[in-house]
Amino acid sequence: MPPARFVGAIDQGTTSTRFVIFDHSGSIVAADQAEHVQHYPHPGWVEHDPQELWEMTIQVAEGALSTAGLRPADLAAVGITNQRETTVVWDRATGEPVARAIVWQDTRTAGIVKELAGDRGVDRYRSQTGLPLSTYFAGPKIRWLLDHHGLEGRAQAGELAAGTIDSWLLWKLTGGRHHVTDVTNASRTLLMDLGTLGWDPALCDAIGVPGTMLAEIRSSSEIYAEATEILSGVPLAGVLGDQQAALFGQTCFEPGQAKNTYGTGNFMLLNTGNAPTTSQSGLLTTVAYKLGHAPAVYALEGSIAVTGSLVHWLRDNLGIIGTSADVETLAAGVPDSGDVYFVPAFSGLFAPRWRPDARGAIVGLTRFATSGHVARAALEATAFQTREVLDAMVSDSGVHLTELRVDGGMVGNELLMQFQADILDVAVVRPTVSETTALGAAYAAGLAVGFWEDLAELRRNWTEDRRWSPQMDSETRASRYARWNQAVTRTLDWV
Repeated sequence: MPPARFVGAIDQGTTSTRFVIFDHSGSIVAADQAEHVQHYPHPGWVEHDPQELWEMTIQVAEGALSTAGLRPADLAAVGITNQRETTVVWDRATGEPVARAIVWQDTRTAGIVKELAGDRGVDRYRSQTGLPLSTYFAGPKIRWLLDHHGLEGRAQAGELAAGTIDSWLLWKLTGGRHHVTDVTNASRTLLMDLGTLGWDPALCDAIGVPGTMLAEIRSSSEIYAEATEILSGVPLAGVLGDQQAALFGQTCFEPGQAKNTYGTGNFMLLNTGNAPTTSQSGLLTTVAYKLGHAPAVYALEGSIAVTGSLVHWLRDNLGIIGTSADVETLAAGVPDSGDVYFVPAFSGLFAPRWRPDARGAIVGLTRFATSGHVARAALEATAFQTREVLDAMVSDSGVHLTELRVDGGMVGNELLMQFQADILDVAVVRPTVSETTALGAAYAAGLAVGFWEDLAELRRNWTEDRRWSPQMDSETRASRYARWNQAVTRTLDWV
C-alpha cells in the first residue's frame, strides 16, 4: 500500500465542528463543517450536548473524506483541537454524559470561585497554575457538576471520567479505551502544575475534584492510540487546545512571536520559550505546546470572552443584520463610530481586567446614532480589547511586536483588520491558509508520525496573504483608546 498522502484534523469549536484534510504543503484538500446547538437554560449559563458534539464529529469526518474521495487509510494521522475549558463528565461504563457540557463562557461557578479565593484573592493558585481563579476554567466546572448532580461518591469510586472536549472525543474515537488529554488542555483546568506538567493532588483536593476522574496527561504530539470508530486504524497523534493550535499553525515557534485568533472570543498568545513567565498584568501563563519528549514551550495569553459572538448577538438578538458578514457593510456605511462605544461584558471582562462584576453597555448614544454606528462600535470593541491585551503583554515580556499574525473567522473583515492595525500601531498579517487552528492540530499529528520532518519544514509552508499597516495618527489613536477606557469604567460593579 502506498504511503498516506494526507493528514486530518478534528476542530471542535464553540459553535461548530469541522474536519479538515491537509496535504504535505499545508494546503486544504477538503473540509466539512456542522454547527451545534447552544443551550442557555439560565442567565449566565452556556451548555453543549456532548453526544451532539460526537455525532457532529462523525458527520464532518465522513463528509470531508467523501468530498475528497478518500478513505481513512489515506490519512497518515489525525489531530484534535478543541474549545479548551468546556467540561464534560461521563460514566466510564456506559460512556454516557451525566449532564450537558459546561461551556467555557458559562459563569455559574462564580460562587465556587469566590469560596476558593477567600481572603487570598483570585491569584491564590497562580504560582502553580499560571491562572487566576475564574469561572472560565474547567476545575470548578467539574466540581459544580459533582455537587449539583450528587455524584461525588461515584467520582471517588472511579465510576466517572471528566475532561475537556479533546479527552471526550479521544475516548469516543477509541471506543472508551483511552482517557487522555494533552498538556495544553490540562493547563486550562486549575488542576495542573505548570512546572511538573502533572495533576497537583493539593489543587485537586482544594477545588474538590477526585484525581480518579482525570485523564492521563501526555504531550501534544505523539501517537496516543489508533482510532476504532469512524477513522478506524488511523493514528490519533496530536492534541492541542484551539488557541495553542492556532499558535502552532501560525508557526510561531520562536520566543517573541505572537498570534491573535478572532473567533467567538479573541485569544492572543505570545511564545515565551521553555520557561513559564508569570504575568503581573492580568494575563494567563499557559503551555503553548510540547512535542514528544522535548521540553514544553510556554506562552502568555490574553483571553477575551466576547468578540465574534458580539456580531452574532447583533444578528440574533437585535436583528440589525441578516448574516454575520453584513456587519462590515453596515459599519462601513458610517465614517466612524460617532463617539459610540460598545463594551461587550456579557460574561464579565476577561484579560487583562478579570472583572466578573462587569456587564455589557453601549455608551455615547445620541439621536444622531444609527445601527451603522452600533455595528462599527461592535467591531471596534474587538480591536480595543486586543489593544488592552497587547499592552499587558508588552508590560510583562518587554517584547514590542513588529507584526501580529491573525487568524479566525473575523480576519476576512477588512474594516476591522485596518482598525486593529491602527489602534495597535502594529502591522496585522493574515496567512494564506486561514484555518490555522485545524492546521496546528494536523501539524502536531503529522510530526508525530514523520509526515513532516521538523519545525523548519512547517515554517516553509507559512505564507503571507494580506498585510494591514497602521494609518491612524498618534493623537487620534490615544484619544480613541482613552475614550474606550472611559466607557469600560461604566460597566464595572454592575453585579
